[in-house]
Amino acid sequence: MQPYNLIIAGVGGQGVILAGNIFSQAALSAGYDVKKTDTLGMAQRGGSVISHIRIAEKVCSPLIKKGDADILLAFEKLEAARWSSWLHYGGIAIVNNQVLPPLAVSLGSECYPADEEILAVIKEKTADYYIVDGIKRAIELGNVKTLNIFMLGCLSCSVPLEENIWKTSIAQGLPPKVLELNIKAFEQGRQAMLPKKTKKNNG
Repeated sequence: MQPYNLIIAGVGGQGVILAGNIFSQAALSAGYDVKKTDTLGMAQRGGSVISHIRIAEKVCSPLIKKGDADILLAFEKLEAARWSSWLHYGGIAIVNNQVLPPLAVSLGSECYPADEEILAVIKEKTADYYIVDGIKRAIELGNVKTLNIFMLGCLSCSVPLEENIWKTSIAQGLPPKVLELNIKAFEQGRQAMLPKKTKKNNG
């Protein structure tokens, strides 16, 4: 198996690191070698948070070269645009339809790009992209902190790991008191993603 490269991108407070840890544990449980590295840019103030994760029979380095990512899982739209260039052509982009303006935008020194601009940047790398209402679903579940697990549910439809392995890894990574709610978020992520993939694959 050639290395399978995933980038998870978001901002501080969205649970990017935890999501990456759960994915890594799931891959380890499935028998793969896993390498992971995280980058936090003023995460406490809503800065970018990035996880590079590589799985294969044997992985030497966690860093993914620009243009080598198989999947971009973006928890925020601007982060999706920023990191889409790391995808190889024809890779998969799964994007949470949420706007969290960076500090420069909040201070008025920069403008947040329009949806059309963000989508155009993503389309430069891939036609295989999916926009999901992750934050809306998390709010409907009653806890916005379930966003990262919802997004993992979406991701699970595009990676070679069994559903039961995902759920076991979620259980290992979360306190028992929030497990039931997060398993529901994971299942809703899968349910939201499968019709999109089926429709796209059928043209």
